[in-house]
Amino acid sequence: MKEASVIPLFPILWPKVLHLDLASEITLLLVGATVQAGFPSPADDYTAGRIDLNAYVSSNPTATFLVRVEGDSMIGAHIMPGDLAVVDKARKAKSGDIVLAYVEGEFTIKRYELRREAAYLVAENSAYPPIPVTDAEGGRIWGVVVGTVRSLA
Repeated sequence: MKEASVIPLFPILWPKVLHLDLASEITLLLVGATVQAGFPSPADDYTAGRIDLNAYVSSNPTATFLVRVEGDSMIGAHIMPGDLAVVDKARKAKSGDIVLAYVEGEFTIKRYELRREAAYLVAENSAYPPIPVTDAEGGRIWGVVVGTVRSLA
């Protein structure tokens, strides 16, 4: 079975990557109730403390970085243009994971799938064909996408 290989970030690519700021803690108020997408309940007018956003988006902050998403190939997985993908470069990709890959000189976010001893990067949009991952093409998995951040503003 073909395994995903992980390579480190090269300094020349750092300007394209948004790093998590480990020096500061980002906390926001966490309301102590789950929320329906309807009218708020007056009974839920209390808080349950604060939440550190760094810890929430990453369990491994020293190996985690953000990349801005372009294109519509992953809209079926609810990853939209403009989203920030949270990538853990220390996590080993397994079949079914969404990954950041470097293929033929470009970065792409796709679902990593193993099929009959071959690896593919599969879009979540039927307009895009699967991309075979071969060492000859220089295909490498840079990390596993563990979440996304989207601004609604």
